[in-house]
Amino acid sequence: NPKVGNFIADSHTSKNKGIFESIQQVLCDSNIYSGIIIDDNSKENVNLLLSQRIPYSQMVALCLKGDSIDNWKSVFINNSPIYNIIPYSPSFRHIRKGRVMLDDKFDKLPRNSDYLNCDDEFFSDDHIYYEDDGYKGFSDYSIVGKEYANSGFAPYAVAIHIVYPTSISDKSLRIHHFVSDSNFGIDDPANKFYEALTKLVSWNKTKNLNTLAIRGFESMYRNETYPGLGVIKKLSIMHHIEWMGNYLDEVSK
Repeated sequence: NPKVGNFIADSHTSKNKGIFESIQQVLCDSNIYSGIIIDDNSKENVNLLLSQRIPYSQMVALCLKGDSIDNWKSVFINNSPIYNIIPYSPSFRHIRKGRVMLDDKFDKLPRNSDYLNCDDEFFSDDHIYYEDDGYKGFSDYSIVGKEYANSGFAPYAVAIHIVYPTSISDKSLRIHHFVSDSNFGIDDPANKFYEALTKLVSWNKTKNLNTLAIRGFESMYRNETYPGLGVIKKLSIMHHIEWMGNYLDEVSK
């Protein structure tokens, strides 16, 4: 997302020149779609892509604000992109073609320890009903939420967020929050992780989730290793993506 983070600034430094040029070459691949964030600069950005011989059929529009719909109309009313990623809201009913639902399903609480009071809750069934609602696809912000954070911090509690199907017959997703117990300071995050991890491993003895990420968590439990908070979040996202991929493969057969 070019609107947040330091990628654009960092890409102009000499040490990153080669990486930036490689990315530019990859973006010219016909298998890569170009994303357009709909705002006051959309027409200029679309014209730039057209000048680079990138057709509308390789563009994806992200129209995330109701105030941006007029900008979308000024650019795409006659030539629709292949996909329009929009929030699940009646405000975007003007966009009819190639609609992809985007919704933030993660109920982000102020502190990790707050999940101790609600360790299990409904997550999403968009993957089941998106076609019935007139969408070509669905998307969400996984277990992170849409709020952007440029850096992390030392938490009082460690939480692992894992999505899982409600039952064998009901493939709607719930989310379980595994939270550490010794949450009185920021010391010893490795022990906090192991407390949360122990709950996850015990819980999964009945759920039998078997993704690469879950196997990674179980390996860390057996070996008593601590990968760092960033890897914990990455594994939770990996698990979500793999489960969803397996589900889509199954329903497409």
